[in-house]
Amino acid sequence: MGIGRTPSDQVRAGHSRRWLLRAGGLVALGGATAPLTGCDLFDRDEEPPEPDALEPLVAEALALEARYRAAATADPALAGRLTPIADAHRAHAEELRRVIGRPAPSGTPAAGSASAPAPDAVLTELRRAEQEGRTNAAKACAAAPAERAALLGSIAAARATHVEALK
Repeated sequence: MGIGRTPSDQVRAGHSRRWLLRAGGLVALGGATAPLTGCDLFDRDEEPPEPDALEPLVAEALALEARYRAAATADPALAGRLTPIADAHRAHAEELRRVIGRPAPSGTPAAGSASAPAPDAVLTELRRAEQEGRTNAAKACAAAPAERAALLGSIAAARATHVEALK
């Protein structure tokens, strides 16, 4: 009790010193445990995120890029035609990864060291892969929410253009 104060003065003044100490202790305890909720102490039963529907398109774009780079390496006469298309597939993969929130792997895919098949055979195989990729991108576009449809439609159109550029 304070000097000149009676117990009835404390009740009239609001809260007792003991009540204030308890309240302060609870606030301090609550402030100390709040950061623990973000450090996985209480989140152990959380499931990993579901795979995104665009992940197969990312893998496909990276595989197409690798095929183009391998073909350009195997036949340097085709490099001028194939390198810009490989770069486009890299850009598609990067943009798809950005949309789904996954970081891009470091480096570029290694080009395979295959024997150089005939240029016509290489172009035919790349056209077939592009047609398949165009179909996959168009299907993904049709099934995608509006905020993703424009990107997927653009990728499908680019792949259709690649088919024509390989003729």
